[in-house]
Amino acid sequence: MYYPLSQITPNLNTNGGEFVYASTKQNYRGDYFKTSKGEYFTGKTPQDGPNELLILAPLENQVTSQNDNISFVNIGDFEVNNYVIVSKQSTIAPSSPTYSPNIPTQQDYQIGEYRRYFCKKTNELIYLEINKDTYDKLVGQDSTILYQLYQPFNLSWQLTGDIEQVYRINKNITELAIKNQKLLMLSEYLKMDFTKYYQ
Repeated sequence: MYYPLSQITPNLNTNGGEFVYASTKQNYRGDYFKTSKGEYFTGKTPQDGPNELLILAPLENQVTSQNDNISFVNIGDFEVNNYVIVSKQSTIAPSSPTYSPNIPTQQDYQIGEYRRYFCKKTNELIYLEINKDTYDKLVGQDSTILYQLYQPFNLSWQLTGDIEQVYRINKNITELAIKNQKLLMLSEYLKMDFTKYYQ
């Protein structure tokens, strides 16, 4: 892993309760650094590996780690203490996006085009076709999804017309996205099927 020093805040430390490992959701205690993108990794610097991705611990964990003597009172689905009211439901760990393609509707075919939604893992050439709801969560940095690990994007997709023209339009749109957003190997992920969903 490489980051220029200008893009990291090195030599930070946590006593625990502040972060968990993104992969296991286990509490992390020790040295870490922060990137200019707002990501956190283990180690004092990128050279102090291994650098595992960290995510913020649920708020409930953060509060109790700061003062183990806080007493909680249960009120339905909430816990109340002197500092904050915490919803028990807020402790759900964020999930990874799953394959769920946006299938064109009859109305889309009447219009002649529609939008396909995707995400790419930020540190790997892994693509996933997703639905609009998942796309909106990634764009909005929703806490229920691991938005830190994925780059969302979408493509306008031609559905009707002359088949050769449809192929050419969708191919050009894909190539433009590859160039502008550095989406290497996207055409291979799509299996060069630029007439998918054509009617």
